[in-house]
Amino acid sequence: MSTVYDCSEPSNRAAGLAAAAGAVRSGRLVVLPTDTVYGIGCDAFDAEAVRSLLEAKGRGPDMPVPVLVGSWTTIDGLVLSVPRQARALIEAFWPGGLSIVLPHAPSLAWDLGQTRGTVMLRMPLHPVALELLRDVGPMAVSSANKTGHAPASSAQEARDQLGDAVPVYLDGGLSGENIASTIVDLTGADALILREGAVSREEVNEVLGIEVDVAR
Repeated sequence: MSTVYDCSEPSNRAAGLAAAAGAVRSGRLVVLPTDTVYGIGCDAFDAEAVRSLLEAKGRGPDMPVPVLVGSWTTIDGLVLSVPRQARALIEAFWPGGLSIVLPHAPSLAWDLGQTRGTVMLRMPLHPVALELLRDVGPMAVSSANKTGHAPASSAQEARDQLGDAVPVYLDGGLSGENIASTIVDLTGADALILREGAVSREEVNEVLGIEVDVAR
């Protein structure tokens, strides 16, 4: 049985965040609002919970789960190093609609899918998401929808697709323009935009001072 918490009302928000934190810490799933689309998330370091997330979405480990963080500094412990270009993008667009792919720290005991030694990181610009992330730490979060269906722009849309596979739904109202984050890959010799979304290529180019190619 799942419960939806209306986070526009202070007492419900507090109860919802407490329930969500408890769910994450016990290896269960939550749906949370972000500044792009609603996400389905769990403890990034709980491999069984990540498998449950993939199962709820109906997809396999060949599509790895991104990780959301609650602060700029959190990523220092998650990646092999934070290059200058990554720092520039973080300072310009976090929290916000930009995801960055970097080599993850080899010492980390997590299984996000077939990542080939990398991790996609983002800090969302949403107060409910940030409060939860700052409480429980990094979360593996994917769009709150069944694979092949449209991403959810509300908690109800997410519940219609995911149902009781998720015990806690945090309702933060309608998401923004239902645009996914832009993804910049910094694992190679040159920066590469894997997906253009909430942040334009021109904005990325301006911050990095170069012309960044878009993957074909």
